[in-house]
Amino acid sequence: MNIFGHTDEKDMAEGIRKGNNRAMRSFYASFGSQLTAVCSRYISDEDDVKDVMQDAMISIIQHIDNFTYHGKGSLRAWATRIVVNQALNFIKSRQRFDETFTDDDINSIAHTSDANDEPDIGDIPAEVIHKMISLLPEGYRTVFNLYAIEGKSHKEIADILGIKADSSASQLHRAKNILAREINKYKKEKNRIQS
Repeated sequence: MNIFGHTDEKDMAEGIRKGNNRAMRSFYASFGSQLTAVCSRYISDEDDVKDVMQDAMISIIQHIDNFTYHGKGSLRAWATRIVVNQALNFIKSRQRFDETFTDDDINSIAHTSDANDEPDIGDIPAEVIHKMISLLPEGYRTVFNLYAIEGKSHKEIADILGIKADSSASQLHRAKNILAREINKYKKEKNRIQS
């Protein structure tokens, strides 16, 4: 169907290239909520999410000529990368990641092992996990998202954020510790309510 209601991604991208407002509205209706969810994995403040999403949408429209259709899902994947990059640029503009940890923090985290046994999250609703991730300190949350969700290596994360790979590994370890504690707390509370 090519009336920009339920159109395929190739036609949608072509419509955006031509400046077709209906194609842009269709793109946002199709992917806006998913892209906003991606953005909010990195940024917790709702107003900041709106600002970053607005910049990301402008960037998507301005750079649509760089998009190459590779089948269903390729437009969403391409747009997701733009949203992630926009969110990372926003975060980097506000914070120096290498200041998140002192050397003492890194040494102490390197010698702790309380997150080695990752808790089972199968019975916890996705929105609860999302909320726990969103409450992580910004540096931890960014590294966790890049590693666990985007599949980046510590070397890649270090290059993206301008930090050492050791610092990326330490921040991930600390994020996992915090999440494990929150998950265990959630499960205990749930069991208490049910019993």
